Amino acid sequence: MASWVFSECGLKPLPRIYPRELRDGLASNTTFPSKIRPPPICKSHCVGSSLRLSSGLRGNSWWALNVSAPLRVPSVGEEDEKGKRVSGVEDDGEFDPSSPPPFRLADIRAAIPKYCWVKDPWRSMSYVVRDVVVVFGLAAVAAYFNNWIVWPLYWIAQGTMFWALFVLGHDCGHGSFSSNLNLNSVVGHLLHSSILVPYHGWRISHRTHHQNHGHVENDESWHPMSEKIYKSLDKVSRSLRFILPFPMLAYPFYLWVRTPGKKGSHFHPNSDLFLPNERKDVITSTACWTAMAALLVYLSFAMGPVQLLKLYGLPYWIFVMLLDVITYLHHHGHEDKLPWYRGKEWSYLRGGLTTLDRDYGVINNIHHDIGTHVIHHLFPQIPHYHLVEATEAARPVIGKYYREPKKSGPLPFHLLGTLIRSMKQDHYVNDAGDIVYYQTDTQLMPKAAK
Repeated sequence: MASWVFSECGLKPLPRIYPRELRDGLASNTTFPSKIRPPPICKSHCVGSSLRLSSGLRGNSWWALNVSAPLRVPSVGEEDEKGKRVSGVEDDGEFDPSSPPPFRLADIRAAIPKYCWVKDPWRSMSYVVRDVVVVFGLAAVAAYFNNWIVWPLYWIAQGTMFWALFVLGHDCGHGSFSSNLNLNSVVGHLLHSSILVPYHGWRISHRTHHQNHGHVENDESWHPMSEKIYKSLDKVSRSLRFILPFPMLAYPFYLWVRTPGKKGSHFHPNSDLFLPNERKDVITSTACWTAMAALLVYLSFAMGPVQLLKLYGLPYWIFVMLLDVITYLHHHGHEDKLPWYRGKEWSYLRGGLTTLDRDYGVINNIHHDIGTHVIHHLFPQIPHYHLVEATEAARPVIGKYYREPKKSGPLPFHLLGTLIRSMKQDHYVNDAGDIVYYQTDTQLMPKAAK
């Protein structure tokens, strides 16, 4: 993606021009649930791109990462051509979440205090130190007691901490960890390699996810399958994708082969995911991942495979399940049907407003407030420790397009019901239409049909 500079007005691209890919035109007819009326068509401010553009630093600084950010941000003075905006409220007073919002991305950004954009590398590193100390402390305690009362508790706690390490590496990938690109890359590699995630391979595909959030075809993570692709899957593949617990074990397989309908691997430098100038980054991350895998093989001989399974293997799979559940619920499972977009109806802002905040109780602090997901998706440069304040400041601007998360108890058990309901109902979207909603396969989930 394009390189960015930080100013008092937010992010703006360096003066460099990139070609754009041609997009295939899609049908303009729109499919809606029966209770939702089609919004009036209007021009939206397109601030993203389906391209995965990247420019690394020149010379030998190929360690440096590229920050995920929208490719174009509307200026504060940019107005609608007709001087009018659709409020999202129909004539009968019912709110339509698919209507273009009456505000701009710049309006949200202007409401967020300037201090929320400040990156403190010392504070970021303090979270790394905290989490690493907890990880080794938990392992030491479990190994010391070595009994079957402690082990299950350890697996859950350590898996949660692996997820916390992932989130800090995720911040490195966005550049919100610090303004030092080399520090971000080194810390990101150490954290993600330790939990078997190829840092640059993941970073680049995750950048694509942010640039195209809410787009049916161009989104990268947990995006809906079209009806055609869905029906091309055999029954076993559909079951693995939608019947629990199989979808919650998908992440390692996604890293190797992506999702149905898309090709490539996060480990292969010539994958469709990457541009030619990103291949060195991918090779570096794959080498780090391989080194970690080799270390685990050595440890299996040094301490025995059973002990390694208890100390690392089972916590790793708990981490995978947490990653899949949490990332899925940030884009699925709301009580009301939320739109997905194609073609001219999609914009960076409209796609970002379909994301969801979630409350995880005491886990909010442990996993660095990643549940404050709407503002993170719109402005991934904001450090995680300012997301709560930024969200509170932006909510008056976002209005009804912000969906208040259900309050959690100490542990977010309420989200299990949300997850199960969504897996039973959200299967595919229509092949045609620029605004579409999830449909249910009544043969796969007969009880979910209404």
